Amino acid sequence: MTTTEPSTPAQLRPDLIDALDASTVDVANASTLPPELYTSSDVLAFEREAIYAKEWLCAGRVERLPNVGDWFTVTICDEPVIVCRDKQGGIRAMSAVCQHRAMQVCDGTGNSSTFKCPYHHWNYGLDGRLLGAPAMERTEDFDKADYGLAQFAVEVWQGFIFFNMDPDAAPLTPTLADYEPFIANYDLSDAVCPGTFTLENRPWNWKVMFENFNDGYHANRLHQYVQDFCPSNLTDFPTESNDDSNVIFREGGYTVMDGGFNATHQAIMPVFPKLTEAERTRSTFALVPPTLCLGTAPDQAFFFLVRPTSPETVDIEIGYIFHPSALDDPMFEHKLKLTDVGVQVFVDQDTDATTKVQRGLRSRFAPRGRYSWQEESHVRFNRWLAQRYRAQPAAD
Repeated sequence: MTTTEPSTPAQLRPDLIDALDASTVDVANASTLPPELYTSSDVLAFEREAIYAKEWLCAGRVERLPNVGDWFTVTICDEPVIVCRDKQGGIRAMSAVCQHRAMQVCDGTGNSSTFKCPYHHWNYGLDGRLLGAPAMERTEDFDKADYGLAQFAVEVWQGFIFFNMDPDAAPLTPTLADYEPFIANYDLSDAVCPGTFTLENRPWNWKVMFENFNDGYHANRLHQYVQDFCPSNLTDFPTESNDDSNVIFREGGYTVMDGGFNATHQAIMPVFPKLTEAERTRSTFALVPPTLCLGTAPDQAFFFLVRPTSPETVDIEIGYIFHPSALDDPMFEHKLKLTDVGVQVFVDQDTDATTKVQRGLRSRFAPRGRYSWQEESHVRFNRWLAQRYRAQPAAD
């Protein structure tokens, strides 16, 4: 297997690194991040090495790969990746870049026993080994064993497939332990995701997306009439900030039992049967940076997979997760549409807000604002970010 050394990584200016201090103190004294961190191509180039090359990236749900040979591709920060189920039934993730002339060997989804590059028909196994390379017999010192697709570490957590391009990465699952008790009764590994849809090139930075998803402050302000059962003042941060954690989450308390993010404001799918009474009167909103936003309600979980396409644009793959009994209801498809319509109201409102936030961040008058107590999650995200920014080695 060949590996390619990255070019000299971009570096943040020392003043930007120093500026993180004001954003990582306690929430009562913290300031928002410097606007440049949301708009600069140099910052995204830096993050590509400091974060995306080293962190666990969520590719999607394991339900997408029910059979041997099933595969799909995902591109995150210009890295095309194949995720597949191999002949032993395991989940693999590997580079989709052919080791001959760098063409992407496949795109989209499918089922096959090999991956054949369309350009020159180099053929790879489901394990990434180079199986065949036509007309290479005259090439000196050519050994197929040296030219397999780069392999990545893989973990499946709560039914989500994660991969990591760093061969020295520590395991993911232990770093998500803080959130586990809050979702244990959902049994998400055995729940069902009937499909996803993707919003392409949304006009804001990936960090704006993460902040908005986990922002309790705007819950019943921006969403005043559609989320009045989950008001901002019932936002809670049930665990302490933990530098060893890769999950940042909050609770959103309800004023009613079994609230729902749809036109009825009530759960319309089957409530997950193991939920306690307390769990039926709240949602949770969690970030597993830099790709997964995960939320829960009594009758569903929902997720956004966030993939930067430029410093100021992202693709967002959205999916819902239900208890398996939901699919037995003859009205399931109709209820799913009702669920989706309800979520789309939030998406439309958030789209308007985050588009205008990104526009404002480009202004010469963009502030380094102050936080409400209802924005504690943002400070925890800042700490997660600053820890990784500061850990990136300086360029020689």
